[in-house]
Amino acid sequence: MRVIIAAVGRLRDGPEAAMTADYIARANAAARSLGFRGFELIEVEGKPAGDQRAEASALFKATPDNSRKILLDERGAEWASRQMAEKLARWRDDGVPALTFWIGGADGASQSLKDQADEKLAFGRQTWPHRLVRVMISEQIYRAVTILSGNPYHRD
Repeated sequence: MRVIIAAVGRLRDGPEAAMTADYIARANAAARSLGFRGFELIEVEGKPAGDQRAEASALFKATPDNSRKILLDERGAEWASRQMAEKLARWRDDGVPALTFWIGGADGASQSLKDQADEKLAFGRQTWPHRLVRVMISEQIYRAVTILSGNPYHRD
């Protein structure tokens, strides 16, 4: 299963970009041994900036056919790290070809993204800066990989 983080906007150099890249690289180090094709970040631009429909269109284009789609939204469900690992493993084992996490633009996600999402995931009820959300989802993907690999830190 291919796992994609599709996000509106491009991170320039900075700590958030470095941390996101680091967590994705760490997850990729174990991807194949756990049956994943890989983890990646795809950054898209919605033109004009701030146009939710244009942003949604760009995210749809970045999403592979037959992908399971998860919208990052403060009104979504809150998954524990172990739950996320279990979901990734179940979707992988069920033959889901791709999983795409959508991060909308600064003005939020369009209704079409909300309608097309298979699930919505929240990192609490607060609204987080989109730069940090990339770090948070990439870290949780990496954490899911460590859980699935049996890392001693996550054993009961």
